[in-house]
Amino acid sequence: MEHFDPDLVARLVERTRALGIDLRTNTRVIAVEGSPGQFRVVASVYSKSEAFDADMVVHAAGRSPELADLDLPAAGVEFDRRGVAVNEYLQSVSNPSVFSAGDAANSGGLPETPLAQYEGSLVARNLLEENKLRADYRGMASVVYSIPPLAAVGLTEDEAQRQGLKFTVSQAETSSWYSARRVAEPASMYKVLVEKDSGKILGAHLLGPEADELANVFALAVRAGMHADVLKETLFVYPTQASNVASML
Repeated sequence: MEHFDPDLVARLVERTRALGIDLRTNTRVIAVEGSPGQFRVVASVYSKSEAFDADMVVHAAGRSPELADLDLPAAGVEFDRRGVAVNEYLQSVSNPSVFSAGDAANSGGLPETPLAQYEGSLVARNLLEENKLRADYRGMASVVYSIPPLAAVGLTEDEAQRQGLKFTVSQAETSSWYSARRVAEPASMYKVLVEKDSGKILGAHLLGPEADELANVFALAVRAGMHADVLKETLFVYPTQASNVASML
């Protein structure tokens, strides 16, 4: 969860354990043994081996680029475990005849389906129009479909600080708001980053009911460079989650 706000992640971990889920962190799976209905997961926990018995094992850690069969070294194409090393045009930095997109590219974007579609379109245009378009990942949202959902858009506090930006943080625990109380959700929070000088929204971090849908509002705001005042004055339909935006800002 490196792209997500640590305060909201901590609250989600607390909520998950309260549901009766045995959530383990700092645990690396080494092997899965056995057969359906009788699995054993062998893991490394703080450098010590530990085994867990399970009826079912689900791999949900994402996937690595499938590059082994391409023999990229033969074409002088640089790559690593994250994919082909590319420039802002998604063109190989070591072989200009090669372009890469999606899971196969180490482009700096998030490993999301919309990004793969976006990058594929850019590659097609740049092949036909000789590197006309640069990849732009501003305002891309990412969601953990947990109970409740956890969403992130734009910069985290750490990323904004590393960039030397001056910003304010609006944040609150919102389990008492109607949007959370109507579904009895005790884990509901938000954090919104606004640049001081420009008033533009730099990032939004959301935990709670329908956080995945609300993230789309902030994705548009970040990508369009929208000022917080503009979003704050927008008359969203009530009682949708978006109607909370004015209070968040």
